Amino acid sequence: MKAVVTAPDGLPRCPWGMEAPAMADYRAYHDTEWGRPVHGDDALFERMSLEAFQSGLSWITILRRREGFRAAFADFRIAAVAAFTDEDAARLLADPGIIRNRAKISAVLANARVAAELAPGELDKLIWSYAPERAGRPVPRTTADVPPLTPESTALAKDLKKRGFRFVGPTTAYALMQACGLVNDHLADCHARAGAEAAAGA
Repeated sequence: MKAVVTAPDGLPRCPWGMEAPAMADYRAYHDTEWGRPVHGDDALFERMSLEAFQSGLSWITILRRREGFRAAFADFRIAAVAAFTDEDAARLLADPGIIRNRAKISAVLANARVAAELAPGELDKLIWSYAPERAGRPVPRTTADVPPLTPESTALAKDLKKRGFRFVGPTTAYALMQACGLVNDHLADCHARAGAEAAAGA
């Protein structure tokens, strides 16, 4: 159980945003991205893909390779990735700029093909339809108050899997919801919580 940590700049943050030796990378992501609403099919496909790659790994491992992932996966443009060939898959498996996991690469390519079959805006609408009501939702005070999954993430994962998406279990789905601002899991005393709430219009 951890509460907020006050940084050298005097701002209190969620403890994961202060982990060394990755403090600078985590802090920027924590302060400006995590928990803030993300919209757009391609943008959400990117986050879904990165969360799938993160499964079983530290998030900093993914964060530090983010530009490598974007270069390798055509900036996560769904139409482009859906058109990747076996040669592209082989290229990805040899790319040191990403996580060279065959199952995860295969899942991202398969997910792009599923997403490409959806109408424009439908992936965004689908994911955001599982955002819980913000009003009345308990505000976490310590990391012990932040769940690994929720009924909404379980339902989202089930819906995505039914449509053919892969590597989207309830825990990964909840990580996606946290990262993309469907929920605000910044701790109560974290300075970034108010910014995430303002960005969500709450």
